[in-house]
Parts: sequence; C-alpha cells; structure tokens
Amino acid sequence: MAKGKSWLRTLIDLLEVLFNSLQQSKRGRTWHQHVVPYEDGWAVRREGNKRVTSKHRKQSTAIRKAKSLARKYKADVIIHRATGGIRERISYDDRTI
Repeated sequence: MAKGKSWLRTLIDLLEVLFNSLQQSKRGRTWHQHVVPYEDGWAVRREGNKRVTSKHRKQSTAIRKAKSLARKYKADVIIHRATGGIRERISYDDRTI
C-alpha cells in the first residue's frame, strides 16, 4: 500500500510541476514583433527568437506583416532603423494599465 501512495504522490507532484511551469511560461513569453534590418532587406522577428518569421525587400512590407501578427497576439511592433536603433513602437495590447 505504501508503494501505491508514493506512486500517487509522485503523480501529483509531477502534475503540480507541469502546471506551475505552464503558468510561468505564459507570463514569460511575449509575442512582440520586431522589424529589423536583415541582409539586403528587412525581417520580422518575434522577441526572443533567433530565427526570423519572414523576410522582405521593403521595410513597409515587413511593418505590415509585423502589425498583422501583433494584432493577432495583442502585442507590440518595434520598428528598428537600418542602424539598429529603435525608430517606433506601436502597441496592439488592449489591456488597461
């Protein structure tokens, strides 16, 4: 019987760890979209990602794509200059502060 209790306790502990990690990942993950210079054009990259979401020849096209994604995920668009500095930030987050 003691073995059954330890198995159940282990299962409960595992579920608690899984639940807690899911809650933390929801808070830590953002969907902010960055429009960044990339090779000979521009790219859209989600904040925290190394890979680009999409590549574009023109900055305006990349901005349009980033805005579309930001609206979908209620996030921000951060537009960078060709030198890498931030030019503009547009928020599609409808939460009130």
